[in-house]
Amino acid sequence: MSNIKRSSSSPSAPGSLFYLCKKHTIFSVAAVLASILLLLSSSYAYSVDVSVKPISDRLKVQADETRWISLGAGFRGTGLWAENQRSGNLNGDFSIDNARLYLNGQFHQYLKFEINTECFFCNNTGANDNPKMSYNILDAIAKFEFNRYFNVWGGRMLVPTERGELNGPFFHATHDGFKTPFFSQDFSVKFGNGGAGRYGRDDGATLWGSVEPGFVPGTLGYAMGVYRGLQSSNLAGPNTGGSVLTAARFTYNFWNPEKNPGYYTAGTYYGKAGDILALAFGMSYQKNGAGSLAHRSDFLGFVGDALLEKVLPRNLGVVTANAEYKQFYADYSTAAFADRDCFCIFDGKSWTVTGLYLIPTKIGIGQFQPYGRFTSVQPNRSSNREEIEAGLNYIIDGFNARISAYYQHGDLFTKGLNYAPGVTGRAVDIFKISFQIQI
Repeated sequence: MSNIKRSSSSPSAPGSLFYLCKKHTIFSVAAVLASILLLLSSSYAYSVDVSVKPISDRLKVQADETRWISLGAGFRGTGLWAENQRSGNLNGDFSIDNARLYLNGQFHQYLKFEINTECFFCNNTGANDNPKMSYNILDAIAKFEFNRYFNVWGGRMLVPTERGELNGPFFHATHDGFKTPFFSQDFSVKFGNGGAGRYGRDDGATLWGSVEPGFVPGTLGYAMGVYRGLQSSNLAGPNTGGSVLTAARFTYNFWNPEKNPGYYTAGTYYGKAGDILALAFGMSYQKNGAGSLAHRSDFLGFVGDALLEKVLPRNLGVVTANAEYKQFYADYSTAAFADRDCFCIFDGKSWTVTGLYLIPTKIGIGQFQPYGRFTSVQPNRSSNREEIEAGLNYIIDGFNARISAYYQHGDLFTKGLNYAPGVTGRAVDIFKISFQIQI
């Protein structure tokens, strides 16, 4: 926590120019959010369906009970004001976080499919900034779903490890949900040689289902599979032998079960699923899945996460808590950081915890949900990094329509995903206004 504290002589101290600018920015952020709410509000409060499924379920053409096709879309964006490390000024920017199209369908009692697209690197202002920016396939899954106990998915899909990955960006409890180090399939930015997947996806097959053991009340869910993982050429990268990646996740729901498509998850259900207590364990392994050709190592990652959601009696609101702990083992030499072909994935431990409270009173067309979060990342070969976050969600229609205003302080922003020795970056202040919509 010592990296988060600031002395009275810092640029953010009361009376300084940056402090006054920061106060003005906080006021401006609050004013913008208030203006949005006024535009959305009527003269009275009324009931809202705070759902968790996109309305694309209604954009459906159905031939009969076992043959149908549905279309949907999702968009997320963020306005960002970040403190410049050198000048102390706030620099503003806007990011297109996600722009997706969804296509789902079923053509047999046991056969379904899912195709989703994403605008990769769309947060760049133009194609010249990143020639790899493109609208391309995110998921392409053939689904053989027989019953609740045993099902098989094949194609390009989310690798089952942590809740954060399986939430995807649209079903996190907070807008900026990805804070701890990524597993292989999300650390990479491309498929194929030198890459290990993208946006948490990889090519392979997943077995999933759920059972009720009986000796402990509740439901045990499982998902496990084999995937391409990190691929290397004969002349570059650690995985010249072509080993595959294996992954698995087991979740125990002690109270109500989580009813999601397949093995997907969510960071909250806004109380619509009742009381939830879910404990999960995930892992991923690939031989020669880290480092470079000259300095390679195996990769082994573990994660434990928990979700607790309690609907308070007498209509007092909903309390939600998310927690996660990761331990990654990638014992490649520090010399690998100087190699151009290094897949220098995180090695060390991290944890994060988030607490949220959904206020039952509806203001205008939605509900307020204040929250707080703390994240700690502790690499074995690089400097530690931490971040605190405080924010306010305005829940209009669950995950279909949400506005968030939040403040972050720490050095996660300045140090980023660089886990090389000697990485430096001081703690900075960040203000964001984000939104997401789905149809």
